[in-house]
Amino acid sequence: LVTRLGYMTQCCGIRPENVLTLTYTVAATRDMAARFRTFFGEEAAAGLQFRTINGVCAGILAFFGRSTGKTMFSLVTQEKDTAGMLGQIFQRVTGEYATEADLRLVRTQIAYIKNMMLTPQEIAALDDTLHLKISHIYRLYQEQMRKDRRMDYDDQMVHALAILQRYPQVLEYIRSRYQYICVDEAQDTSRIQHEIIALLSGERDNLFMVGDEDQSIYGFRAAYPQALLEFGERHPGARILLTEENFRSDANIVAAADNFIRKNTLRHEKQMRTGKTDGAQVHIQELKSRAAQYSWLRKVAESPRAKTAVLYRDNDSMIPLADLLEREGIPFSLRSADFLFFTSRIVQDVKDIIGLAYAPKNADAFFRVYYKLGTYLSRKQAEIICAAAKKEGAAVIDTALSMEDELDLSFLVMKNLRSLRTHLKNMKAETASAAISRITRFMGYGDYLDNAGIGDGKLQILRILAFRVSSPEDLLDRLDYLQNYLSEKENDPGCRFILSTIHSSKGLEYDAVYLMDVVDGIFPAERPQSLRNMTRQERELYEEERRLFYVGMTRAKSYLCVFRIPGESIFIEQLEVACGRLFVRCDHGDGHSAAPAG
Repeated sequence: LVTRLGYMTQCCGIRPENVLTLTYTVAATRDMAARFRTFFGEEAAAGLQFRTINGVCAGILAFFGRSTGKTMFSLVTQEKDTAGMLGQIFQRVTGEYATEADLRLVRTQIAYIKNMMLTPQEIAALDDTLHLKISHIYRLYQEQMRKDRRMDYDDQMVHALAILQRYPQVLEYIRSRYQYICVDEAQDTSRIQHEIIALLSGERDNLFMVGDEDQSIYGFRAAYPQALLEFGERHPGARILLTEENFRSDANIVAAADNFIRKNTLRHEKQMRTGKTDGAQVHIQELKSRAAQYSWLRKVAESPRAKTAVLYRDNDSMIPLADLLEREGIPFSLRSADFLFFTSRIVQDVKDIIGLAYAPKNADAFFRVYYKLGTYLSRKQAEIICAAAKKEGAAVIDTALSMEDELDLSFLVMKNLRSLRTHLKNMKAETASAAISRITRFMGYGDYLDNAGIGDGKLQILRILAFRVSSPEDLLDRLDYLQNYLSEKENDPGCRFILSTIHSSKGLEYDAVYLMDVVDGIFPAERPQSLRNMTRQERELYEEERRLFYVGMTRAKSYLCVFRIPGESIFIEQLEVACGRLFVRCDHGDGHSAAPAG
């Protein structure tokens, strides 16, 4: 793209100020501008515009305000400025206090709604998918933002598109200014961004996009790879140029990844190749348990002979491995990790329940979990009990039991409260693992999760961490320590052992790559019931999961290892069928009986 810009401005006589180049982030615009200056010099780069779409939309709003005299809404640039408002709305709608993870989910969904230009019916359909009344939260959020005359970054695009559609004089001015439009990372561009770009390109249609739908992995952020597939239809006469050479990976890795991704249907037909030699075969490492991955990777981390990455779908997968490496003092780097695991609803619930065993007077913790443990107390009853316990400085459950007549508590409620008190008392005398089992199997929390349709993925991580400590109280201490340690960890740039989500590794490369937790229910998040009879939406979600796996595979330059752990794995099954001879199966199930390749 940078070379093409040089050709346009240096050889074709196109004025640099008439060229607009769009990319995904501000950092990417700076990088692209720096590349251009390196190739063509400061003078040639002077008139070129490297912008994000949000930056262009800000310019459209500013021009509209100047030309009409209208005052635009103020832009909210910091999430903390709306955090309190969103927290209040969340509590109003759900009746629960919002955790950091809750707020992240809500923000992501609000951005998704705007970027995908969803209809009210489509927004309402998200409620069932998310098990959250996001349609209600979204409506209240938008009402409050309009009342306060504020807008977020996604509103900026919504307003800019509306202006371009309703005010032809504004559209014509922008079109006359930017007569040639180039777009980088087009597979990550959202639906509303594609609409804005199409409007700006206008009848001239001087539009050039660089993107790879096979690497579109940001669907949760409203990336819209369909625009690449429909490019020829939307822009008649357009040329589709395929770049099919991989310059990074050895031939076996390229062939295996290509065979895998070609089973996707929502893509341009292409066949990746490389000029490199065959190199090592791709490994499928058979292991007897999920935990064996950590033991295996610990050995790799002790003395990596080259730049090595452990890649995974979700940051939760990293927690037990980071815990083990920290315990043993083995250095590692974390790339762009978030730590929402520690503030997630399930982890907070477990911490509250265990905490009640050691602090039975904690009325706030009791109020957060009482209805999740089958007490059958009403909210009003719980409020009265917690208020009385705080006033008297007494244990909450003892207070509840003393108010049997005052609150007209039923026999069942009294029985469940006594049972809960006994469980909490006995919990202090058992191991952390036994406490997790008690909470999920005997105290009603597992039933609550089932009834709410909430998966137990985070509970699995908690169980693994619990095996490494002695008491429930130690587990609480370890969770707090890990959260602080990982949040404050400073990475050594020279460290050869890197932990990263696949999303954060996009665009990067490593000598050796290990893909972990490749099992149905984790990666992919959900195995489709039928590969033949999927709706369009189901296919889009499933094929994005496959693209994510493909991106993980193609981060490897010379060595790729996929861990196979107990449970069905549709991705590994498909690899074995599609890639055959390219794979070697390694059966060292305990993670210790053979030295891992590096």
